[in-house]
Amino acid sequence: MWPEDNKYKQMAYTINRTDGTAITTITDGTVDNTTSVQLFGKSFSGFGEGLNENLVKLLENSASTSAPSAPLKGELWFDTSTAQLKVYDGTSFKPSAGAKSQNSAPTTPSAGDLWHDSDNDQLYVHTGSAFQLVGPVYTAGQTLSGWKIETLASAGGNKVVSSMYAGNTRVAILSKEDFTPSVTQTGFAAVKAGITLNSTLGAVFDGTTTSAANVDVSGTSNTSSTIIAGGNFLRSDVADTTTGALTIDADAGLIVGGAQELTVTVSSNDVTIAQTSEDKDLKFTVNDNGTTKTPLQLTGADGGVDITGDLTIVGNLNVSGAYNYTSSNIVEHSDTFLKVNAGGSEADAGLIVETGDTDDARMFYDVSENFWSAGHGQSYSQVIRLADAVVDGNASKEKVLKTTAAGLVTVTNVNLAAVGSAITSTSSVSVPTTGQVVTFVNRFKQVATTDPSDSDGVDGDFYFVREA
Repeated sequence: MWPEDNKYKQMAYTINRTDGTAITTITDGTVDNTTSVQLFGKSFSGFGEGLNENLVKLLENSASTSAPSAPLKGELWFDTSTAQLKVYDGTSFKPSAGAKSQNSAPTTPSAGDLWHDSDNDQLYVHTGSAFQLVGPVYTAGQTLSGWKIETLASAGGNKVVSSMYAGNTRVAILSKEDFTPSVTQTGFAAVKAGITLNSTLGAVFDGTTTSAANVDVSGTSNTSSTIIAGGNFLRSDVADTTTGALTIDADAGLIVGGAQELTVTVSSNDVTIAQTSEDKDLKFTVNDNGTTKTPLQLTGADGGVDITGDLTIVGNLNVSGAYNYTSSNIVEHSDTFLKVNAGGSEADAGLIVETGDTDDARMFYDVSENFWSAGHGQSYSQVIRLADAVVDGNASKEKVLKTTAAGLVTVTNVNLAAVGSAITSTSSVSVPTTGQVVTFVNRFKQVATTDPSDSDGVDGDFYFVREA
């Protein structure tokens, strides 16, 4: 009878976890609520209903606004307040790896949680402290913006490029090589190695760059006072023009010429214009009615200054050396007076005429005598003025004579050394010389009582005939 009695003997259930550890022990005929589902003991009369409820909980992952009160590690719970499936990590329920799609960030995220921003159509991942944007970098309203990897066909094969978009418009293409797309790409007839900008947008690089290979000089319109068009810069490879002042703020100054012949330099605020080639000239030319002339030339061979043409000086001309005039032309002065010895000191001054020997001829004012003198060979005498002449040579001896108003001259004595011709005219007013008087007296012949014959004399002789 004992074995038969043992056949109906009741025993409690021990419920274990997956790892073998015990959760609880259930006595016969009871139900255990240690976990989120009901655990039934042997011979529990109402286990059918409880079992079915357990299956429903499993199907809906305990869907509720409140977390299960007695969860096991690894248990799933669908949080109906956030519409998230969460898993119990032994301490708390954490959202599972599924992305949450809504217009605002989840309030209780965990590291690795994904959130789809339903307004902007962007995906975020939670780093453990905040949501980080995964992509795309632009919102749905902004449309395609940023870099996009694309493949473009070309005659040389497909080319992988990175295109930069802004508001769904391709602004630039980044390429590792030059190529021409075989399918038309708006704004990109050709793609260059590097960054090619969309030609239809007038796109430009704006900002600061360390260096540039080229400057576009096709335009001269400045976009601002600090952004200057390339066409406004002076070029060094061709002749160019500037409408502004050119300032060289350095004493080394200006250098011109293939051999740097002309320099303009500054030293101690003194300006030097130099022709640096040996024995070469510095010329200043003008256009005279279509003909090039050189009115001024600084001669390198002798250091002289050559002036061609008229020279007009407004102010004084001060010459410390000699004045040499080598032309045979007459020197002309339009002034009514020529002033010498302008220094004001008392000194003989005048005109010197160079002659073939060492004794030049001079005409000068003798300040010691207060009259003009002239002469040659260092022998000079007074130049007589009309005021120095007298009409009375008897009273004022050793003076130059002049006639009176009546044409008379008074002298003490007159010596006439010359022998003149015979006196033959009764109208002559010439003074007869001694020779003329002697000749006249010799014409008087001897006294005779008879008339002379033709052979006794010549025409003009005088004869005395007395009575017999």
